[in-house]
Amino acid sequence: MTTALAGPLEGQLGRLQKAFPGSRARALPDATVLVTVPSVPLSTGWSQVTTDVSFVVPVGYPMARPDCFYADVGLRLANGNLPMNTAPQQIPHSEDTCVWFSWHLTTWHPTRDTLLTYVRVIQDRLNRPQ
Repeated sequence: MTTALAGPLEGQLGRLQKAFPGSRARALPDATVLVTVPSVPLSTGWSQVTTDVSFVVPVGYPMARPDCFYADVGLRLANGNLPMNTAPQQIPHSEDTCVWFSWHLTTWHPTRDTLLTYVRVIQDRLNRPQ
């Protein structure tokens, strides 16, 4: 189910869904939005071949940038260890526990970067199992 969104999120979610079918967004009680992208392919070095990823779009987006992301609770490195800078954690306003990645953008341009940009950043992190 996809929540109806207004402003820049509406068009950006449409483009994200074209690139990643099944992507969805859900408005949260604190006025943030949770975006979930299903079945993101993983490179060799992970315990799975795909993972669902989620991230919170903050109030004030796109001036305020997304920060960190979540993956399947069972995602581990191929050796069974948790990846660097991760921890099991609940997704905000959810009962779902996931692997939280403390992963931060170094740059964000609110007039250029989009939800798709952020998913590409997540993919870049997931392409380097560590």
